[in-house]
Amino acid sequence: MAIMTTTSSLAFQPVLERIAEEIERTPGRGRPADYIPALAACDPRRFGMAVAELDGTVYGVGDWRQPFSTQSITKVFTLALDLAREGDSLWEHVGREPSGNPFNSLVQLEYESGIPRNPFINAGALVVTDRLHTRTGDAAGELLAFLRSESGNPALGFDQEVAASESAHGARNAALAHFMASYGNIDNPVPVLLDQYFRQCSVAASCADLARATTFLARHGIRSDGSRLLSRSQAKQVNAIMLTCGTYDAAGDFAYRVGLPGKSGVGGGVIAVVPGRCTLCVWSPGLDERGNSVAGVAALDRFTTLTGLSVF
Repeated sequence: MAIMTTTSSLAFQPVLERIAEEIERTPGRGRPADYIPALAACDPRRFGMAVAELDGTVYGVGDWRQPFSTQSITKVFTLALDLAREGDSLWEHVGREPSGNPFNSLVQLEYESGIPRNPFINAGALVVTDRLHTRTGDAAGELLAFLRSESGNPALGFDQEVAASESAHGARNAALAHFMASYGNIDNPVPVLLDQYFRQCSVAASCADLARATTFLARHGIRSDGSRLLSRSQAKQVNAIMLTCGTYDAAGDFAYRVGLPGKSGVGGGVIAVVPGRCTLCVWSPGLDERGNSVAGVAALDRFTTLTGLSVF
């Protein structure tokens, strides 16, 4: 089969439709996240995919306008918002290396004196949320305002059922936060931090919303209104961490298959960035054993194969 190198935006829609047809024929779709009851009932055969160009034009297929639970995808935006305010001093409190362990592991924190390995495992995201909350007084609200602005969708909001479900089953995250607090790496009271973190993870958004909201990373730090959120170097840093740490302990396989910076969430969504060109979001709730969408990763793999668009 010949590769269809994308030379114009008009090529995106047929590529997406072809991918959707191929995914529809795929038998195994994984299982929804069952440790968060509000997510367990999702149909693993749901599928949506969107591509956003740098001017905000979006193409999509399937359930691309259906809101879903963003979960860990929001860690990318919280990282960008704090990095814009704090700069390099953030890295004194959280590392930039792949973890190689499950996203909610306590083991590494003990060895590394309460400094999480990267901003996308739960411990690292708690630190970033904590630091953003210290600087803004409402980390989750700051995140939501940013997503509404960049997506162009003022109706985006928190899913209170999901937030409550996560809070009721959040003992491991509480343990991570208390453990880091014992090392002086958390500023705010742990209950306040956990409330902010669970709200952050409960944002409901569609593939169209998230693809559009992510385009600032493809524009090297420039927001949709033309203002600069991140320096070009900082945007490079966020994309690099997405590539090496964005899909839990499967980042190497994701880089091998997809070849793009990406970030997944256990709600079944995955965002990806083609710097200087476009951004993508795909959603399908069925997960593999590492917490990544089975159909989502397969669809991104097909996209980069069919278009030739990757960072490699």
